[in-house]
Amino acid sequence: MKVIIADQAGVCFGVKRALDLVNAEAEKSGALATLGPLIHNPQVVHDLEEKGVRVVKKIEDAGSGAIVMPSHGVPREVMASAEEAGLRVVDATCPFVAKVHTRVHALASEGYLVVVVGDAGHSEVKAIRSAAGENAIVISSVDEVDNYKWGGKKIGIVSQTTQTPERFGEVVGKIASKAVEVVAYNTICYATHDRQTAARNLAPSVEAMFVVGGRNSANTNRLVEICQESGVPTYHIETASEIEDNWVKRMQVVGLTAGASTPQWIIDEVRKRLEEL
Repeated sequence: MKVIIADQAGVCFGVKRALDLVNAEAEKSGALATLGPLIHNPQVVHDLEEKGVRVVKKIEDAGSGAIVMPSHGVPREVMASAEEAGLRVVDATCPFVAKVHTRVHALASEGYLVVVVGDAGHSEVKAIRSAAGENAIVISSVDEVDNYKWGGKKIGIVSQTTQTPERFGEVVGKIASKAVEVVAYNTICYATHDRQTAARNLAPSVEAMFVVGGRNSANTNRLVEICQESGVPTYHIETASEIEDNWVKRMQVVGLTAGASTPQWIIDEVRKRLEEL
């Protein structure tokens, strides 16, 4: 089996930075925990746990020592709670996500209703909305625009960093046709955009696409959607052990891409497994 790997795939700058921070902290003595999973990749989180890095759901569960804020960011009140609890805070928030926080805070301060284009339940979006304060809403699709009244309002729009440009553009366009003033900032991470473009370019030239990454990873799920839109069979997997022989029966060439939280060793294992079929 021939396997073609997308030009851009795997760990991005923000994830690498977060992992470097935590690995450096893990080498120090003392208790260390992450608030929720550091990144949305179960295999990496498991590896960190084996190094003694606990995953806690609440600040109170951390006890003492240091607590790491995840790469996708946390609401402002959570950061404040950690400091009030006397914990040493290690902020692993991706710089690109942190920049969105600064942007929405400024928009809200200037009297704009902040619209975040993204998945309302995602941790990153919750943190962005918190940075904007009370005057913020989340819209996940262009169809939801009609659920609100836009007349006479100043609207400031940003995007969850892992959204597709197409979805962001559709939402901005529809709101702009209804509101008195719209300021829109494309805050989609360049690494996300590059991975989406590479997957979109590769998918039509292969017989099937394999997308590797956590099932709780927003950017990985976007890659799956993009590959499916190309019309080729698309398989979302987390590890090589999930691959079934019959998926690629009589195929000669398949494509491989991976989400921004997927380390190279997992990509290599998947490539090797496919090449053996």
